[in-house]
Amino acid sequence: MNHGPFLYRLAREADIPALQALIPLSVRGLQAAFYTQEQMEGALGTVFGVDSQLIRDRTYLVAETQEGQLVGCGGWSKRKTAYGSDRAKSGDDPLRDPATEPAMIRAFFVHPDFARRGIGRSIMAWCETEAREAGFTATEIVATLAGEPLYATFHFVVVESFSITLANGAHLPVVRMRKRP
Repeated sequence: MNHGPFLYRLAREADIPALQALIPLSVRGLQAAFYTQEQMEGALGTVFGVDSQLIRDRTYLVAETQEGQLVGCGGWSKRKTAYGSDRAKSGDDPLRDPATEPAMIRAFFVHPDFARRGIGRSIMAWCETEAREAGFTATEIVATLAGEPLYATFHFVVVESFSITLANGAHLPVVRMRKRP
């Protein structure tokens, strides 16, 4: 799908190297006003990283420039995992029950040079439509403090604030946000 100057498509396994390059750029460039260097570095690779299950489930979208540069990504999940990358998982990632559990909005990252150009909003609109078509009546996200304002514009409300303990001992403050239709 095209929206403005960007092309949006489902992510492919072949995109993983580009995603692995984009995520640290996004985190270091857009999260620095909210988190310390220690928090960002501690979260990279585990909290902030590629979850290839989203790609296999065909619930992860990438945004590209007309020249093919990957500049944004994000998706939704029908699985139990609420956040994190492949490196943070252990064991199975079972499916959620759309009748009783929310779909999870997951892993949004935008290249700092392309921030505030509607990439996150376009991906979010796609996620909500796809999750609804899959039978989910509620959506939830574990949002960074930097992401909270975007999700609030989509009428998500904070239901819990907490911190994720990182491998380096730092703590990453986040908010769980929820939306019902």
